[in-house]
Amino acid sequence: MTRIYDAHGKSVTVTVLQAGPCPVTQILTPEKHGYSAIQVAFGEVRAKSVNKPQAGLFKKANIAPAKWIREFRTVKAGSFQIGQALKVDSFAPGDYVDVIGISKGKGFAGAMKRWNFHGGPHTHGQSDRARAPGSSGSNTYPGRVFKGKKFPGHLGAERVTVQHLEVVQVMADKDLMLLKGSVPGSVENLITVHGTVKRVKARVIREPEHKKEKKKEAVKSAPQAASGTKPAAKAASK
Repeated sequence: MTRIYDAHGKSVTVTVLQAGPCPVTQILTPEKHGYSAIQVAFGEVRAKSVNKPQAGLFKKANIAPAKWIREFRTVKAGSFQIGQALKVDSFAPGDYVDVIGISKGKGFAGAMKRWNFHGGPHTHGQSDRARAPGSSGSNTYPGRVFKGKKFPGHLGAERVTVQHLEVVQVMADKDLMLLKGSVPGSVENLITVHGTVKRVKARVIREPEHKKEKKKEAVKSAPQAASGTKPAAKAASK
């Protein structure tokens, strides 16, 4: 993550993504595979690190071996060609995307950290139960602990989707994309970026307050027209 400055000089926190090129390795059709999708590859890898089925797939598509292979369902699979490279210029600044990735693993965590519990009171003799999850069951009914109750356990390392992130900048020559905000996972983690499923509202760009104040001061300090003088005649339109 880093930050850049927009046209108004405001600092914007962004995440830099290496997006592409992603060559198309296979086209799946409803007639042959039962659904419509495209299969793309990404990431550099040595040829000997690829198993034989994948090596045959890359050889048939006439592309270099890649580290990852993913499928994307689309009804427009017929408009793609095997070997076609999908690049970052598919997105433009101002677009909104959804990002899917595996979050950072944090190991075993208590109930407060894992589920954002408030904790117990820190007074009235509470010595060693301030961070405890509290009561876990009851007496006669139900006489057990319900499934799915929030307990301490493994935190992180799960599939996470962050929706409605704005594309701030696209560097087509370097295959880089800058998204406003953070994305799940650690550095050099594989993520999936696609168009947002949420409704995109009209973007409103507001001028910074210090520039508004300067304009108001300029209007106040401007010389006012003398009273009794007639305004200048407007030029007639042709």
